[in-house]
Amino acid sequence: MENPVISIKDVSMMFNLNRDKIMGLKEYIVKALKRELFFDEFWALKNISFDVARGEVMGVLGLNGSGKSTLLKLIAGVFKPTKGQIITTGLIAPLLELGAGFDYEFSARENVYMNGAMFGYSPAFMKERYNEIIDFAELWEFEDVPLKNFSSGMAARLGFAIATKVEPEILIVDEILGVGDYLFAQKCDQRINELIASGTTVLLVSHSIDTIKHMCNRAVLLREGAMVAIGQVDEICEIYQQGGI
Repeated sequence: MENPVISIKDVSMMFNLNRDKIMGLKEYIVKALKRELFFDEFWALKNISFDVARGEVMGVLGLNGSGKSTLLKLIAGVFKPTKGQIITTGLIAPLLELGAGFDYEFSARENVYMNGAMFGYSPAFMKERYNEIIDFAELWEFEDVPLKNFSSGMAARLGFAIATKVEPEILIVDEILGVGDYLFAQKCDQRINELIASGTTVLLVSHSIDTIKHMCNRAVLLREGAMVAIGQVDEICEIYQQGGI
């Protein structure tokens, strides 16, 4: 693939799992100083390689624990791979853990500007888009309410509205379309289709086969951290549904 927007090269991710049951920070520090902490290695991803072209919509399939969310976090830059390399081109808007990056002591209005700054945008840029963001999130009555008083669905709407109104070149979506009522899900679907039409590259994790088939060109199938298959979306969905996982 020539000039991919996302290039994943032989990527593996290992986490240390603590073997011992440790009661409190003090015991942890004592064991650490005595070098008595023992860990098991857990490889969440193993030698993953594939490219994503500009404007492509790539689905990521697999059972729980297959490494889907870890893969998206690596691409978003939340984690650094233990082995291998990930190269991305353009602004990434990650919709991973809803509410991540929000300060729940601050209002919706304040979080719009703070999130914009995280994406590298000026207050003036965010001010131009503020009304559109609050309109999409349907939060005019709550724009000056601290987020700690929001429901998870309200925070989800705000997070989605911000991420998709700052014109990302790469959108990373982890089950966001399953949050909220069906009307909001329809709005999310329509907004993502608008971004796709404008050339935004999308990576989408979903347990909904219908969503993956509807939105994606290609898909990758993971099993226990390994890449089982990659190809056209209908082909990969069929392998997944037939138990080829």
